Amino acid sequence: MVKSDTLSAGLREVEHGIDVDAPAEAVYALIADVAAWPRLFPPTVHVEHVERSADATEEVIQIWATANGEAKTWRSRRELNPAERTIRFRQVVSQPPIAAMGGTWIIEPRDGGCRVRLLHDYRAVEGDPRGLAWIDEAVDRNSAKELAALKANAELAAGRADLLLEFTDSVRIDGSAAHAYEFIDRADQWQRRLPHVARVRLEEDAPGLQVLEMDTHAKDGSTHTTRSVRVCLPEARTITYKQTVLPGLMALHTGRWAFVEDGDGVIASSQHTVIVKEDAITAILGQDAGVAQAREYLRAALGANSRATLGHAKAYAEGLRADARR
Repeated sequence: MVKSDTLSAGLREVEHGIDVDAPAEAVYALIADVAAWPRLFPPTVHVEHVERSADATEEVIQIWATANGEAKTWRSRRELNPAERTIRFRQVVSQPPIAAMGGTWIIEPRDGGCRVRLLHDYRAVEGDPRGLAWIDEAVDRNSAKELAALKANAELAAGRADLLLEFTDSVRIDGSAAHAYEFIDRADQWQRRLPHVARVRLEEDAPGLQVLEMDTHAKDGSTHTTRSVRVCLPEARTITYKQTVLPGLMALHTGRWAFVEDGDGVIASSQHTVIVKEDAITAILGQDAGVAQAREYLRAALGANSRATLGHAKAYAEGLRADARR
């Protein structure tokens, strides 16, 4: 990290960088596509467009992410310049201890790849030194994680697409989308409502921004501890999450619960995006196992838990509708 203080008291300017063995245009496209950020960047949980210009060169996005282990959300304005391969960003409304923050992504072509530079400038609320130190740590930690993940994912896309697994399970519910959503939102009740959940702890310091920790039983009798940050949007009937503590076979796991009403009831779905942790395969699945076996194992295990949870959400919502009709 390169760090400097400008003449304006309290304003910090820092730079982080990394070399990536992938074309500059491909790396720029990854950074420009905010929908891919939860898969791309470890701290990012969910991103949505709030505003977007017709030519897609200016936008306002809402970001949910972790900083120093804390779940945060903020809005940023971005200016995208694909010709120069730069993306400028500025937080619209920052969260304490941040008073203001902005910066620039710069992607510079190099022989066979590119150099990615990530610049930040920021201030702490009321110039508080402790707040500034907190921001220093968060920016340094997140930037290092983001750049390392960008490098890994850009290079992965070029040669190891088999490590990426994406799938969706769905059920139809003869009930209310609000009630089905409520079942997933109230994860604090899962220990008594879901047989495969052995322990659960739910924190929600800000409405709709949850930290969920739980122990889950697998079919082979083992128990896995996971910790997730969840973004719950009741108006959209969606809950997006990212696991920050994962079972050993996954390098990344993000997901999305969605509940869509149509003329015949509700389509409830559970979507998963996983990156297989290749160097853990033989230790967990045996010496003869490879990526194909890991994909099959994860699809079966995650799908079974999702379908079980959707089944209980279905029973809950349909039970409430039946009670209302009595």
